[in-house]
Amino acid sequence: MHDLRMVREQMPALREGLRRRGALAALEPRLERLEELERERRRLIALVEERKAARNAATQEVARRKRAGEPADDLVAESRALGEAIAGDERLLADAEAELTGILLEVPNVTQPDVPEGGEECNVILRAWGEPRPEGEVRPHWEVGERLGMLDLPRAAKLSGSGFAVYRNHGARLVRALMNLMLDLHTGENGYEEVWVPTLVRREALTGTAQLPKFEDDLYAVADDDLFLIPTAEVPVTNLLRDEIVAADALPQALVAFTPCFRREAGAHGKDTRGILRMHEFQKVELVRFTTPEQSPAEHERLTRHAESVLQRLGLPYRVKLLAAGDTGFASAKTYDLEAWAPGIGAWLEVSSCSNFGDFQARRANIRYRPAGAKPQFVHTLNGSGLAFPRVIACLLEHYQNADGSVTVPEALRPYLGAATLS
Repeated sequence: MHDLRMVREQMPALREGLRRRGALAALEPRLERLEELERERRRLIALVEERKAARNAATQEVARRKRAGEPADDLVAESRALGEAIAGDERLLADAEAELTGILLEVPNVTQPDVPEGGEECNVILRAWGEPRPEGEVRPHWEVGERLGMLDLPRAAKLSGSGFAVYRNHGARLVRALMNLMLDLHTGENGYEEVWVPTLVRREALTGTAQLPKFEDDLYAVADDDLFLIPTAEVPVTNLLRDEIVAADALPQALVAFTPCFRREAGAHGKDTRGILRMHEFQKVELVRFTTPEQSPAEHERLTRHAESVLQRLGLPYRVKLLAAGDTGFASAKTYDLEAWAPGIGAWLEVSSCSNFGDFQARRANIRYRPAGAKPQFVHTLNGSGLAFPRVIACLLEHYQNADGSVTVPEALRPYLGAATLS
């Protein structure tokens, strides 16, 4: 969420940031309303303070008159009228502040200056790693997984409908192996603390990380309890520090969690509906970092390298893409996508988005730190998948597929999977 000072003092910068996202035209009426509400808020604050001062003066004069034995009925009535006026003004102020906050929750973050302007056509490939296997040499992952008895999509559909998967035999063990490999790598070598968090969260948690109110239709809700299934571990892990103030020397903090994730929008518009590329439920290891504003850019690069380290450990060719402003997520100030190569379908698949949110989430969730000798300030939050499982599994089954239909297990997974080849 944006600071009210931006509405008051930096509205041209906010408008420019939204223009670079391609969102200014749609949001302009809301921005104009924001400016009106902020002016009204400041007017009401001044009016309430003025009337409270007048009431205090009247109250003091009433006390003086009573001590002197002088009549004070007129001042008592005046004080009572001022109290009623103050109560009315405070109701108007509360209404204005509530509407103002509601609009601010709908305004996306401003991207950093080095983020390219424009839509997805303006995304920039920064670097690549590994040698992509030529497409057309291998079968797509859903055929391989079914033939090897690892993937059972028909029975998953019988249980839950499309967008769900059943992993069997080596497939189930592969999911467990990926979880253990990623958690061991991030805790043992990359310096993260492992946490195990709930998969049902309250509305406040999703508001804090900016999934609500904008993306409520994409979430699975438990209406009777006002709880939601998490779309990513980013939500509960980031909110672990909600409404807290941490010491400056406790930053940066780095947390990692494995969770299932739930998203209603999977397979929207008929895109990537075959196989396990877009799922309503999937598994993911998530990386979350809290840092100071000064450390934030370096921490973003560090987090991205940590996500890359998984792909390198698995030996999967990938590329790093800097997203343009119009393709950057609602809450993010800068995002790198990691895309692994899937030769069976001839496509680069996003397996991680590594984002720097600046203080956007921290303002919503009220996460602050206390610099030495200074007032508390908002932290910067960052997160990224480290990694999401379904597309990694798809890439493994396609990249490591052999002529006889078997799949070679990469070295890093063999201790966890207990096999060198899947056949």
